[in-house]
Amino acid sequence: MTKIRPVRVTGVLCAMLVAGLTGASGAWGAAAPETGTQSGGWLFVSPSGSDAATGSRSAPLRTPQVAVDRLGAGGGTVVLASGKYARARIVLTDKHHVTVTADHDAVPVLDATGLTPPDGQSGVVQITDGDDVTVHGLAITGYRTTSTAKFPIGIYVTGAAKHVSLTGNHVHHLGNDNPTLGSFDINAHGIAVYGRNPTSSVSDLTIAGNEVDHLVLGASESVVVNGNVDGWAITGNAIHDDNNIGIDAIGYEPTLPGPARYTDANRARHGVIARNTITAIVSEGNPSYFEDGQWCNCADGVYVDGGKSIAIDHNTVTRADIGIEVAAEDGKGKADEVAVTGNTVTASRYVGLAMGGYDTERGEAYDVRVTGNTFRGNNTLRDGSPEILLQYYLHQVTITGNSVTATNADTPNLVQRDALAGDAARNADVVLDRNDYGAPVPAARAGFVWLGQPVTGFPAWRTASGQDAHSTYTRR
Repeated sequence: MTKIRPVRVTGVLCAMLVAGLTGASGAWGAAAPETGTQSGGWLFVSPSGSDAATGSRSAPLRTPQVAVDRLGAGGGTVVLASGKYARARIVLTDKHHVTVTADHDAVPVLDATGLTPPDGQSGVVQITDGDDVTVHGLAITGYRTTSTAKFPIGIYVTGAAKHVSLTGNHVHHLGNDNPTLGSFDINAHGIAVYGRNPTSSVSDLTIAGNEVDHLVLGASESVVVNGNVDGWAITGNAIHDDNNIGIDAIGYEPTLPGPARYTDANRARHGVIARNTITAIVSEGNPSYFEDGQWCNCADGVYVDGGKSIAIDHNTVTRADIGIEVAAEDGKGKADEVAVTGNTVTASRYVGLAMGGYDTERGEAYDVRVTGNTFRGNNTLRDGSPEILLQYYLHQVTITGNSVTATNADTPNLVQRDALAGDAARNADVVLDRNDYGAPVPAARAGFVWLGQPVTGFPAWRTASGQDAHSTYTRR
């Protein structure tokens, strides 16, 4: 899931998606007809309704699943009124042209408190296969377990679903509360999309304008796309106060088993992670991350783990363990064609940016472009780690035009490149230039590491590394 540590969706399209979808429930609620219909129309649900009712606005149903099941082959819209839907799940299997939405200005709460999740992965809202499915404006909470056999998820998409929109939802206070220290069998997600069909991907996926917070995740992630997910946008979400990774795009896990595992079909790809606000993503206290008598500071704000063709664009990441990471945890895997552009990363506990395998048993990262980002005041643990950490099997990488500022005068460390491992091709063509470095010390005291050896001073860094010929350093 995570470590011990084509359809190309453009930024313009992402903006259109967020603007067009996050306000949709108001329009639907205002325009919804009075009379409930069962095929291609509207059904209304209220906590005070009756499942024997017609489903009109004046005679609403009581149970969201009953309304979904009443929709005919033509699909339709299920509109939920405000209030708590106790022990409610919504399961949408092979549904087509179905929308489940909050009514105008309503806050419907699917409160799963008291439900016992089945073994394996299950969602409070679960979408399997199907086409043209939207879930909008729901609050989802209370889905919890202490069992390592159970894997609770707020919103779960799987199979080969097409044209799925998850917008404006609030997923919070759920997870796996098993306390076993060091166990990677503890798992939960806020929003999860698993492409498990080797011949048909989850595609045209939008996850926009959601809030995902206060989750107990074990070894898993707040928001994840994993496996055969091709063509997706995760935009404009607020993700905060969770005890593992904020957003993750994963490849090479056994999501697709057998011969498909090490193919591009088993990689989240052609995606955009843009304009999300990610705050307080910290693994300290998470039982899965207790190792050798201490906590691992391993929770990324944004993580590409084996994904391909991904834009990480204009996100704000504050107080994560690691701001942004591009790597492949599986030793046979890779992360490639990744652009990290215009992000602001501050107050990370460990490092602002990490790339490459975190040990020599990991996969590689290449064809990565890091430009126009701001990394400032990271390594709040004050353990001497840098703003930017370059690890194993990293090649064909450009790091240009970034603002990089260390704020600790005692250990003003800016860039670290670890000693090389493997053949030359897996380490070649890493270029840093035209960056703006700064720290509260003179240039002669700035800290760097080149190929595992400490280098003190910006001029010495240029000489030792051969990098940053056109970069600048400012005391600040």
